[in-house]
Amino acid sequence: MQVIILAAGRGTRMGPLTDTLAKPMLPVADRPLVAHAATAAVDAGADELIFTVGYGEDQLRAYFGDHYAGVPVTYAVQKEQLGTADAVAAAADAITGPFAVLNGDSLYRTGDLKKLFASAPQIGAINVDNPSNYGVLVTDVDDVVTDVEEKPDQPSSNLINAGAYTFTADTLALLDVPKSQRGEHELTDVLDRLIERAELGCVTFDDWLDVGRPWELLAANERRLPGGSPRSESPGPACSTRLVRSDPSMTSDGGHDVATDMGSPMGAPPKPAIHPSATIGEEVVVEPGVSVGPGVVIEGRVLLRTGCSVGPNAYVRGATLLDEDSHVGHAVEIKNSVLMRGATVGHLSYVGDSILGENVNFGAGTVVANLRHDGEPVSLTVKTKRLSTGRRKFGAVVGPNAMTGIQTGLNPGVTLSANARTAPGENVSRDR
Repeated sequence: MQVIILAAGRGTRMGPLTDTLAKPMLPVADRPLVAHAATAAVDAGADELIFTVGYGEDQLRAYFGDHYAGVPVTYAVQKEQLGTADAVAAAADAITGPFAVLNGDSLYRTGDLKKLFASAPQIGAINVDNPSNYGVLVTDVDDVVTDVEEKPDQPSSNLINAGAYTFTADTLALLDVPKSQRGEHELTDVLDRLIERAELGCVTFDDWLDVGRPWELLAANERRLPGGSPRSESPGPACSTRLVRSDPSMTSDGGHDVATDMGSPMGAPPKPAIHPSATIGEEVVVEPGVSVGPGVVIEGRVLLRTGCSVGPNAYVRGATLLDEDSHVGHAVEIKNSVLMRGATVGHLSYVGDSILGENVNFGAGTVVANLRHDGEPVSLTVKTKRLSTGRRKFGAVVGPNAMTGIQTGLNPGVTLSANARTAPGENVSRDR
């Protein structure tokens, strides 16, 4: 099965995190977001991956190369982002038979994709509690789709489009659809043509997550970090980085847990340097080349990536990703957050339920508030609109290369743009 993975969009709803990084390349556990879709596709039986690329094309090419997880990789360039049907059309010349289409910003389970790949044409779907914000599918008793309702006020079912499809090769002739009201060539209009022929089957997925907004990036990491939800899948053998896990059976001279090498390839960074006085929880995963200082406590589903450093006397907990070359310094607490590559929280700070972009630098004493006193869900600005995250606890979204002055306070739901600055002692209650 050839699999097209749509990965050309910038992801403006993820701004400012995507100012320097394509949305499909945002970090989720030990790999980029799009690599989770690619891994699930390969494990489900894909024999070729075709990425439609555009914004951040070089980043995807550098990561995937010409083979990924043992299958060949090709690229189709979507010169302008003119919709999902246009993205599939960009890859049409590479298609030789039945094929699948996946969104590069969604998390899928391998078992669900195996069911999807078994026949064509089919659409993947999932039941949700509130389907009004999605394309709602109506099916008959034989699981054939009879209608798609776009964001209905009164949905006919709780079954929504999960952005995963299989098609026969002759479907390519149906891609020339007119522009929608949004000015895009939509794949949903292609589905309408298949529905008219009573040809579109429906496969219900057990699990799926659309990762389009910052709080969903947190949710994705909560699912895919070590020990995540049993309904999700942890990184598998296709991972590009060999992991090092804490091993309670091995102790340092001081009698404390240390990490043990599980087979890093030749030329990899050295084993992690963990101070004897540090406490490392059983679920914590530590990659080679990590430094953990004295007095550090790390517990929960935490992943420390190559080149990051923690401590001394720092506390890291919850579902937290410390990406490559990030730094958590003296007496800093990090809870349930993502620190992207090169982010630094150096001294006496608290960061909770937040996302820090690449090369962010927090001045000493910076504190992120993550809880509204009225108990209501925290809201966040997405493309000029203030939307509820649905989360009781959510901190800040900080764009790449932003810097805070010492003793800065960031209120719940604040966004700092790329390269933003705050003054020493400033309390930031509005987006900067």
